[in-house]
Amino acid sequence: MNQDFAGQTAVVSAASRGIGRAIAQELLSRGASVTITARDAATLRSTADELAVEAGVERDRVLAVPGDAGDTESRAEAIKRTIEQFGSLDVLVNNAGVNSLFGPLVDADLDEVRQTFDVNVTAALGFTQLAWHSWMSEHGGAIVNMSSTAALRATGDIGVYGASKLALSRLTEELAYQLGPKVRVNAVAPAVVKTVFAEPLYSGQEAEVVKRYPLGRLGDPSDVAKLVAFLASDAAGWITGDTIRIDGGQLVHSVIA
Repeated sequence: MNQDFAGQTAVVSAASRGIGRAIAQELLSRGASVTITARDAATLRSTADELAVEAGVERDRVLAVPGDAGDTESRAEAIKRTIEQFGSLDVLVNNAGVNSLFGPLVDADLDEVRQTFDVNVTAALGFTQLAWHSWMSEHGGAIVNMSSTAALRATGDIGVYGASKLALSRLTEELAYQLGPKVRVNAVAPAVVKTVFAEPLYSGQEAEVVKRYPLGRLGDPSDVAKLVAFLASDAAGWITGDTIRIDGGQLVHSVIA
């Protein structure tokens, strides 16, 4: 088994299910100790128990810290407890995101727009600041942010979400410039992945949605997790400031014949 994260510590936000859970599982199985965060404390504890069993590791290799990624104190608590328990913070995965707005931008509730940007962008910067000041500025590390293909093309339905993810990709570039060479910062941009979070985008119409994907299927959380682990590993040691698409070919579907 690949143990390229042996002796390292990772923090993964919004990791009780879906893509975040898959990322935590991938890093754990490759030797890391992992802190997972999410709002639902009971679900988070259950996920931590499951992850330890699935990876065949001691339960104390998984730290569950309940909290809202959009809350300043919750972020600080997660970073503080991670360093107290594991003694380092080598990898940060900013996976938390919200997408409560659908439909025309001219009708969007501006309070919800602000919340979307607060969780999808500001929270990632907040976690990054904490990781930098508490550990990475001295010891180095890798940060991976969760963008989206919605940041790269007009969507028609989830414009606020796409705009927030484009802002996150731009933030990734700026952080890569400012934090190098100590810390590498990259982002991944998935298309539709089969998770509860993305269900409104494919539920009841999956066969039709899949037609837009040259690889003939929607994404699986493990697809994204493997890419995130690569970007966080030494194998990606000369990659920083990039947003890498992982979309089953979705964005090459519309071709000029």
